[in-house]
Amino acid sequence: MRYADPSANRDLLGNRTLLFIFICAFALVTLLQQLLYSRSYIKRVKQSELFDRWKSLQICKWAMDTSEANLFNRSTLSRCCNAPGFLFTTQKNTPIETNLRYEVESSGFYHINQEIFQMFPKEMPYYRSQFKKCAVVGNGGILKNSGCGKEINSADFVFRCNLPPISGQYTTDVGEKTDVVTVNPSIIIDRFHKLEKWRRPFFRVLQMYKNASVLLPAFYNVRNTLVSFRVKYLLDDFGSQQQVYFFHPQYLANMSRYWLSLGVRAKRISTGLILVTAALELCEEVHLFGFWAFPMNPSGYHITHHYYDNVKPKPGFHAMPSEIFTFLHLHSRGILHVHTGTCNYG
Repeated sequence: MRYADPSANRDLLGNRTLLFIFICAFALVTLLQQLLYSRSYIKRVKQSELFDRWKSLQICKWAMDTSEANLFNRSTLSRCCNAPGFLFTTQKNTPIETNLRYEVESSGFYHINQEIFQMFPKEMPYYRSQFKKCAVVGNGGILKNSGCGKEINSADFVFRCNLPPISGQYTTDVGEKTDVVTVNPSIIIDRFHKLEKWRRPFFRVLQMYKNASVLLPAFYNVRNTLVSFRVKYLLDDFGSQQQVYFFHPQYLANMSRYWLSLGVRAKRISTGLILVTAALELCEEVHLFGFWAFPMNPSGYHITHHYYDNVKPKPGFHAMPSEIFTFLHLHSRGILHVHTGTCNYG
């Protein structure tokens, strides 16, 4: 009499299970590959469409639409942000004994005592539409070999971001005139050891911008406060005529909420977008140079991330492509002028 092997069905079931798991795993990997490829493809298509649309816009000579610009400035930015009143922390908008709320809510408040109060200007040094033509200069690689230095220098007021190099080989492309230059406190912390030792090297870097005002986000969070104050102490110690200003945290918070409502979703908006927003209120005509967030220029040639190096930013912090789309939209409406090609100033 033959007996059936009681383990046969179990083995067969085990093999079927393994086969089923293998098929599911293969299908999952294939699906993930397709999704990743699709995302990459969509990104390339969107970038290609952007270049095509931008080329079509460039065919027509840009012209400022004064009515659009005034409407955008007065009815939108003046209500949400009010740079002429709140771009900088001043004695007028931040009285002594104020508990100034940090931009990052979890950081709490900073108490404004007499010493800190004296660091602030009495009131905003700039007023609405004070300057005829302004240049906001980003650090994008699209500026390299642009020859835009003379055109940037011709502006009545020039904003620059985070201590970029402007001398020597760079001057032809980026100019050297600077009226306001921002300094991210992380630069002071990483490159100049919080100004605990390397004070003179930092001072020499600031001298490259001559009498330009220095602008810092001292009240973004607790970490930024002391190093930002040290910049003021340093310039006073060296007898510099350069002014030091601090962004008002409420201005930055209001502006971030405004751009978020228009689809710019980022952990923090870039310094470039902050300066462009301010310039739209302080200037009659705003020109952007060095603002581009893609590895190729509109002609399809590969470019470096910055005009002076190819170091990429930390992923997930800013939403640079979204910001560039916003600038191009404002360009198409005649509100500001985005320069992405070479300049023929003369």
